[in-house]
Amino acid sequence: MKKRILILLAAVTLLAVSLSGCGKYKSHYSATAFVHSNESDHAFMSFWQFEGTMVFQLKCKEAEKSLSYTAKLETGSATVYYDTDGEKTEWFTVAAGDERQDKLDGLKPGTVYIIVETDGKCETGNFDFTIQ
Repeated sequence: MKKRILILLAAVTLLAVSLSGCGKYKSHYSATAFVHSNESDHAFMSFWQFEGTMVFQLKCKEAEKSLSYTAKLETGSATVYYDTDGEKTEWFTVAAGDERQDKLDGLKPGTVYIIVETDGKCETGNFDFTIQ
């Protein structure tokens, strides 16, 4: 009887872990007046205050697509990384008063992770990412 209970507990634990969506990267942040969205080819975040890490997961369905971005911060600093092949690569940094836009060309089909990491608290910011 004791063995069956242990097996049942192990099965329930394994099921709970598998259903929790263990992704490659995790978001963890503190935010105020924070709005965000993550669709298959478009993601954005807009906030009054944000500190931490936000992870977006986009899908590139065809070869040679581009990933464009716009980014703006009133105060603070944030670094944005991307991962298309299993390696987290620094893409750009935006600092207080900056407004940036550019694109990353030559995407391969598959999952594109975008990781926004702040260096302390940031205020009044917007980040927008689109696969085109």
